[in-house]
Amino acid sequence: MTFSIAARCAKTGRFGIVISSSSPAVAARCAHARGRVGAVCSQNVTDPRLGPAALDLMALGASAPEAVQVLAGSREHMEFRQVVAVDGRGRVAIHTGGRGLGITGEARGRDCASAGNLLAHDGVPAAMVAAFEAATGDLGDRLIATLKAGLASGGEAGPVHSAGLLMVGDVPGRSPTCGSTGTMPTRSAGSRRFGTSTSRSSTTTSPARSTRRPPRATACRATSEAGLRK
Repeated sequence: MTFSIAARCAKTGRFGIVISSSSPAVAARCAHARGRVGAVCSQNVTDPRLGPAALDLMALGASAPEAVQVLAGSREHMEFRQVVAVDGRGRVAIHTGGRGLGITGEARGRDCASAGNLLAHDGVPAAMVAAFEAATGDLGDRLIATLKAGLASGGEAGPVHSAGLLMVGDVPGRSPTCGSTGTMPTRSAGSRRFGTSTSRSSTTTSPARSTRRPPRATACRATSEAGLRK
């Protein structure tokens, strides 16, 4: 019921996540990122603690594959979990437990990794990776293009109820506090596709989640819930 991509912009060093789900408020509990460290999606039967834990390991020097391997071997119920990670050098890792929901899929690319569960088919993540690698421009625009590609490829098996965009990092030409915003296409009720209208999401600067965080690391969360049904 969730598909996502975690990515790094090789030019700016910023990190971003775009994620969509049939569950409400998916980005609030599944998307995690830390400036100059990396980005992590924790999804499927979600354990929100996995994202910060992976980022802590990467902040201490672990690569994304090493961090995900540590979590896969040390945390409980990992057979139900799906974790996607990218680190500051563009290395990526994915863990998909053997008891993932429905059709699961995963794909790795240059500076990005994508995974999903309860998918329409297992090729959705590969379509998202291909779209990210082909897209140009700002990281946020590339992520939106990637989400649209995932939806066009079939997305998840159920209706999309929420989507979110998270970006972190220093903005070129500005002080090292995140000041960018993300634009999330909205979705018309009853449709599984995003519409043409857009809504500007808010941006905040978040405090460090760990005392191990590198100096002056910045974070901003830009999330937008689309077509939320209660």
